[in-house]
Amino acid sequence: MGKIKAFLSETVVEMKKVVWPSWASAVSSMKVVLISTVLFAVLFGVVDYLLLSGLYSVF
Repeated sequence: MGKIKAFLSETVVEMKKVVWPSWASAVSSMKVVLISTVLFAVLFGVVDYLLLSGLYSVF
């Protein structure tokens, strides 16, 4: 039981050291992630379509 208490108290101490991002920073990062995800999905979709078209034209 003592180890659990020590773990929890150390966790609280470490969590107080964490510097959380501001709301604006979090939203900005989220926009970057969403836009890059959409762009990569479109890019991979186009590459997939081109490769399948080439494969179908061969067979």
